[in-house]
Amino acid sequence: MTLSIHSILRFFIVTFLIGACSVALAAPNKMCVFDLLGANGPVFSQMKDYKAAAIAWGVELELKPYTSERVAAEDFKAGVCDAVSFTGIRARQFNAFTGTLDAIGAMPSYAHLKSVVTTISGKKAAKLMFNAPYEVVGVFPAGAGYMFVNDRSIDTIGELAGKRIAILDSDPAQVEMVNFIGASPVGTSIANMYSKFNNGSVDVTYGPAIVYEAMELYKGLEPNGGVIRFSLVQLTMQILIRKADFPEGYGQKSREFALAQFDSGVELVKKYEATIPAKMWVTIPEVDITGYLEVFRQSRIRLRDKGIYNAKMLKLMRMLRCKKEPHQSECTAADKE
Repeated sequence: MTLSIHSILRFFIVTFLIGACSVALAAPNKMCVFDLLGANGPVFSQMKDYKAAAIAWGVELELKPYTSERVAAEDFKAGVCDAVSFTGIRARQFNAFTGTLDAIGAMPSYAHLKSVVTTISGKKAAKLMFNAPYEVVGVFPAGAGYMFVNDRSIDTIGELAGKRIAILDSDPAQVEMVNFIGASPVGTSIANMYSKFNNGSVDVTYGPAIVYEAMELYKGLEPNGGVIRFSLVQLTMQILIRKADFPEGYGQKSREFALAQFDSGVELVKKYEATIPAKMWVTIPEVDITGYLEVFRQSRIRLRDKGIYNAKMLKLMRMLRCKKEPHQSECTAADKE
């Protein structure tokens, strides 16, 4: 049978249109997003902006909110989602380098954290962001971690001895630290650590300023509690992907985008800090701070030697601390991180 030119053209046109539709209808990459407040929370809102930016990098993302960080991590590991957004503490099981950003006492300020994030977001650090098959493609500030105590007279480490402190079951670093100071660790998840504080099951919990209102911690703080004005950790939210599921070069573009959002992220964090009434803040005596920093440093060294904290990240953070404050004793200590 002889085909006319018209029939041949029609065949190629239909074939082209079918192919084009197939590309347009390609399934988006699924992204699990942990936010204590679910789809109405600030992290999920931030990831909507990230989703819009990813279109320019050739990826359409389908966001799925999770109020359980553990479930989000398990679904990511199981392949239910191709990308995930959760805390740096949870990210440690996938990448110990970036998971050590949240090491206790390692980053005294947002300026310190920005210096580190700037360094690791560059192309030279790209290989450290990959731990097959996962790649860290964004680090965002989540706020300094403060201690919330039900007795505001607790303003020294010694006074924590015997107190019930909420710790995350998923973080062996917290278990180590609480045992070291002689307190009583109470295993929790992010989902219930704040309710335990509010109902009196624990004496101390910690977190960024956003949890004061979001988790109604003012209930647990009344009538004699307070918020210790001392940054235990610089908490982060991190985005990880299964690298093979994304276009080449996606990770670097994503990290550069996240870095560009750092300052606006810190401004948002400071707004949450401003919502905590001035009367709730407890100032630590200046004379005690040096002692705290040394306790934290020794804890980090022990956790490094146990393989919990990453040595390269600890060294990088120590170098940046000493660049900003070369007079600190740790800068000339024999047992440097």
